[in-house]
Amino acid sequence: MNPLSVPEPDFMQDEEIVLFSDSVAKWIDEHAPPEAVQSWIANSTVPRELWNKAGEAGLLGLSMPEEDGGMGGDYRHEVVLMRQLGWKGADHFGISLHNAIVAPYIWHYGTPEQKERWLPRLLTGELVGAIAMTEPGAGSDLQGIKTTAIKSGNGYVVNGSKTFITNGQLANFIIVVAKTDPAEGAKGTSLIVVETDGAEGFERGRNLHKIGMEGNDTSELFFNDVKVPGENIIGGAEGLGFIQLMQQLPQERLNIAVQGVAAAERGLHETLEYVKGRKAFGKRILDFQNTQFKLAEVKTKLTVARVFVDHCIGLHLKGQLDAVTASMAKYWVTDIQGETIDEMLQLHGGYGYMNEYPIAQLYKDARVQRIYGGTNEIMKLLIARSL
Repeated sequence: MNPLSVPEPDFMQDEEIVLFSDSVAKWIDEHAPPEAVQSWIANSTVPRELWNKAGEAGLLGLSMPEEDGGMGGDYRHEVVLMRQLGWKGADHFGISLHNAIVAPYIWHYGTPEQKERWLPRLLTGELVGAIAMTEPGAGSDLQGIKTTAIKSGNGYVVNGSKTFITNGQLANFIIVVAKTDPAEGAKGTSLIVVETDGAEGFERGRNLHKIGMEGNDTSELFFNDVKVPGENIIGGAEGLGFIQLMQQLPQERLNIAVQGVAAAERGLHETLEYVKGRKAFGKRILDFQNTQFKLAEVKTKLTVARVFVDHCIGLHLKGQLDAVTASMAKYWVTDIQGETIDEMLQLHGGYGYMNEYPIAQLYKDARVQRIYGGTNEIMKLLIARSL
């Protein structure tokens, strides 16, 4: 699917990348067809065995280095997966968070022992990853978190609560953002891994009922005197968490932009199919000048978004994507995503408001894009600081 007809940049035209894209598309068709996605939405989660099937297919750890047991790919492979999931409407599967947000904290910052202990299990799907940043009283302001991981003997005791945690009902490998030294603010922040299987004091709260992305489990998590081994501090030392988060957030924000363009592209494809087939006053909806003008605007905006995102991907592949540019991509693309999908829903008329039409799901799913990964208002604040 490429309704924009935007040529792929050179770095996405390698034969291996093209073949991989085809194989991902076939895997999604087999394991996540539309009827499967509807069951995810009905159950507010994907089946646990889907993670194991993804591991068997080599879709976990795509960009993880071979020396760490990974697939030896790079960020292009993650882009292919995110785009195919978006184009096919299977983006409720939280695999990209596992691959391109959670796992990088281990292979970038983990000690050799941590890599050996966790990465192989993240690759097979034995471990499903989540990252617990947000709290009931702290969202985009990560310095305001209250969860603590206090040294006790050879380990730590974790106390606190987290909310809006993607993959929260299924994850058994949770990177918890916690204060190991509450008096030190950001400098006292650490990332500590909680393996939840058999962890006393760990509780999952509600699988939160959302207005969109319903097929992805999003949860409250509670840590009540959860004992964690000392060797679970990522990087092997306290106080590194805030720096680690800041270094990885640009990729997370680029992920959101990649996903935003892919979802909006699917919206354009679905809308073109609809307006070509639907008639009013004796002619196709597409034949009205207003429809043509609106879709011309949508295609232009999405083309600009796609080209900018491709530019950011190129920068990221060279290690040159800075936090400001990533913030621009995240905020602007998600704003455009919401705006264009709203216009496309309008062209569906009353049918656009019906859940059985894909545009309705795309409309609901788009709204959270402007909130998670740092709200768009925070993105603008970060950009403004560079002026």
